Amino acid sequence: MAATKISSSFTFSLYIFLSLLSLASAFSPADHYLINCGSRADETLDPDHRVFAGDHSRFASSTRSIRLENADSDRGSYSPIYHTARAFNQPLHYTFWTKDRATHHLVRLHFHPLRNECNNLFEAEFHVVANGFVLLRTFRISENDSFPVIKEFVIPVVSEKVEIRFIPSNKWKFGFVNAIEVISAPQDLIADVAQLVDSERNERIDGLLKNGFETVHRVNVGGFKVTPFNDSLWRTWVTDDEYLKSDDGSEKIHFGGQIKYKSGGASREVGPDNVYNTARVIKSLNGSVPNMNITWTFQVEKGYRYMVRMHFCDIASAATNMLYFNVYVNGNLAYENLDLSGITYGLLASPFYADFVVNGENSGVLAVSVGPSNTSLPRAVDAILNGVEIWKMNNFMGSFDGEVCADSILRSWKRARIDVLLPLVGAVVLLITASMLMLRRRNVSVGWSRLPTDVSEANLKG
Repeated sequence: MAATKISSSFTFSLYIFLSLLSLASAFSPADHYLINCGSRADETLDPDHRVFAGDHSRFASSTRSIRLENADSDRGSYSPIYHTARAFNQPLHYTFWTKDRATHHLVRLHFHPLRNECNNLFEAEFHVVANGFVLLRTFRISENDSFPVIKEFVIPVVSEKVEIRFIPSNKWKFGFVNAIEVISAPQDLIADVAQLVDSERNERIDGLLKNGFETVHRVNVGGFKVTPFNDSLWRTWVTDDEYLKSDDGSEKIHFGGQIKYKSGGASREVGPDNVYNTARVIKSLNGSVPNMNITWTFQVEKGYRYMVRMHFCDIASAATNMLYFNVYVNGNLAYENLDLSGITYGLLASPFYADFVVNGENSGVLAVSVGPSNTSLPRAVDAILNGVEIWKMNNFMGSFDGEVCADSILRSWKRARIDVLLPLVGAVVLLITASMLMLRRRNVSVGWSRLPTDVSEANLKG
């Protein structure tokens, strides 16, 4: 079942067919909120054919927020959900009632500074907390960012609602948001177990379901960019070219057959067809197994744990039981002699993923590699990788952005308000006190004034 070269016209037709097939069998979440913040319209259709609702009072509550509309005449070049925003200089709350409880929910926050006459949105600075997790702290948008900026999180939800709070970083700052997504995740998106890998250990750990995750990188290895329209969870998968550290001897492949999703393996919600039908591989040369690895490197923030999900699907082998290879994370052996045929019960083109938990390196770089093992076969495929996802895990304080907890951020705003109110109250008290003193002096002066000298005694007696 080796991958073959196909014509561009057939590739395009197959691409459209698979896209329509994917839509027909799309995941239907119990909770599915798409909010176009600041929009006066009841509904807005985005380029991926999703309908976003306006953020009326059913979702948002704030005493001080305003709608912003883009004044740029060239706004047709990007999605309509970025034509408006909601700005605030006091805490802004969005509440989403949930049907699917005791499961993880996807939370996506969209930011795209727009031109308006009220505020320079590049000066905004604010925090975001949700259900006890600190999602963003002192968050700012830079003019050097690529727009839109989309922050994606997967957080456990055990209550009857998802409550997202936007808080200005101090009393002089403000914030904004263009769009919000809250979607209940499929049960198999986050597993409770993973393999902990570092220089000293390679062991199974559990308890991951109580953690939250922030998407840092999502890469379609060997393939093209996958847009939300072609993903049942509306994710974006970028190409791997900028992350590839070494590709000498590797080869991109594309598969035109059917991906065989099986119960107990990866589902379409874990990874779409367009990720599993492309890959990079290492093949034997001249009948000998090459001594090389393919390595990808990713920038990460120091001081956090990360979950690395690697996607595999043997779309390259001519027969089963011919592909054996090693998997490395940060140079440490994570999986030795990986045999995809054994895992998929003898099926080719059947997807599988493996989760590894690692600590962020002091260098701020996380590396993943695949390469031949000592059981690799000559004249065969000797390593393969279809996709990579890297998630930041929340720290011990429930934060993705610094050693601070959600309660501390909420209390800091209350303290800031008190700091503003106390001087005002003091000034009012001083004014009242001064007024009372002046009034008292006036009353005292009238009570003790001398009588006029021309008042007669008769008049005095009445």
